[in-house]
Amino acid sequence: MRLLFALEEAKGEAFDLQRLVSYDYLLVHSGDVEGGPVSLHPAVPFRGGELLVKRELVRVGLDTMFAKELLEKSFEPTGICYRATTLTGAFLKLLVSAYASSLRARATWVVSRFAAYTDDMLETYMTENVGRWGAEFDRLTAIRELEL
Repeated sequence: MRLLFALEEAKGEAFDLQRLVSYDYLLVHSGDVEGGPVSLHPAVPFRGGELLVKRELVRVGLDTMFAKELLEKSFEPTGICYRATTLTGAFLKLLVSAYASSLRARATWVVSRFAAYTDDMLETYMTENVGRWGAEFDRLTAIRELEL
């Protein structure tokens, strides 16, 4: 459901599944990006591995939201893409928690920060950085073991 915020922020632009998987990660771990806002979720070890398991979960979530008419699918030359519908904004206005407000702000940041990235550029960015995200815990563990 987090991706509805990004799709609404995209103002009618359609995104493929891979971009949405990346955006979902970036929405909750925005602090992993230099200059990004504080992350919504804790900085857990090996969080970069989330990208490996997220794809199927995101796809199932998108299909569920499509069934509820909260997003639409289009068939592009590059594959299936998703975009917000008129119901998306109306639904999101009903979410008034602090978490939802924080998610709105991060969706604005993610979409604007990565709007100029082509799909290939975003994939390269994620691939080059995923090994670093969460790796700080490996270094801390290694330092503790040395101090024993």
